[in-house]
Amino acid sequence: MWAGSRIDFLVPIVIGAPIERTSTIVRVNEKRGRSGTLCFVTLLHEVKVDSILAVREEQDIVYREASPLGDPLTKGVAVTESAALASPDWTRTVMPDPVLLFRYSALTFNGHRIHYDRDYATKEEGYPGLVVHGPLQATLLLDLISRSRPAATVRKFSFRAKNPLFDGKPLELCASLSGHMVKLWTVQSAHVGIEADAELE
Repeated sequence: MWAGSRIDFLVPIVIGAPIERTSTIVRVNEKRGRSGTLCFVTLLHEVKVDSILAVREEQDIVYREASPLGDPLTKGVAVTESAALASPDWTRTVMPDPVLLFRYSALTFNGHRIHYDRDYATKEEGYPGLVVHGPLQATLLLDLISRSRPAATVRKFSFRAKNPLFDGKPLELCASLSGHMVKLWTVQSAHVGIEADAELE
């Protein structure tokens, strides 16, 4: 599971410019949780344009052992209140349907079947539907900033996964602005999917 990222946009990347990305494993930690053994891996991705660092990202990935079918931890039963109680300045509603999830999987070379194979997601993994990618939610939140403040430049962006969200129900994109800082979150049926922070210029 892609649990979160912290991204610094340092230099603009011109379309067509050759880029080079280097990925490094920074940390690996194993822990025991309520759902069994968890392995936390932090990756550092650095994108350079003409040897100049343009984007720096720390990515958190969580690996968990297989859980019994129907395990409630896989169904997003916990509700995060912090973002859900905030009053957003910007909102947009998106319907995450199977076509959107399949296209995003293809775009990001994500072969995990929970995002496009309903039988696998429900019968093998125990989810109630197709899982909406955390990074897709993050991408939609960045798009919300672009739609609401088209002249703004995002300098920093981070997000944290809170609960799995699923296809077939409206997904609310929300943002609250405070100066150059933006708090963002996604909500579906009172469940917060991800929470994010952005710094604008």
